[in-house]
Amino acid sequence: MADVMVFRAGDREYQGTSALEIVQALRRETAGGDGACQNLRQFLLDSLGQLSDRIPLRELDVSDRLDDEMLALSYLYLRDEFGAGELEDVPHRQRWGHPL
Repeated sequence: MADVMVFRAGDREYQGTSALEIVQALRRETAGGDGACQNLRQFLLDSLGQLSDRIPLRELDVSDRLDDEMLALSYLYLRDEFGAGELEDVPHRQRWGHPL
């Protein structure tokens, strides 16, 4: 069985085998089900912009140097860190997470 990560936001729970899968589910839900109206980077920019009251402006950059999976994971971590969601069960998190 593949590792599954979980992201909770409000009363919703999203599960996926990758961060990108979870962010695509968020994007589809935001777009009313089709998810085709925005590309990933535009969705992340819009979503982070809506969270600008919780997330500092310096964190709102969507780099074109990162692949989609790393962008999606970074987005979920930002939301988790700044209280706009909760990320759990990330496989191998301790290998690349930063201890406080």
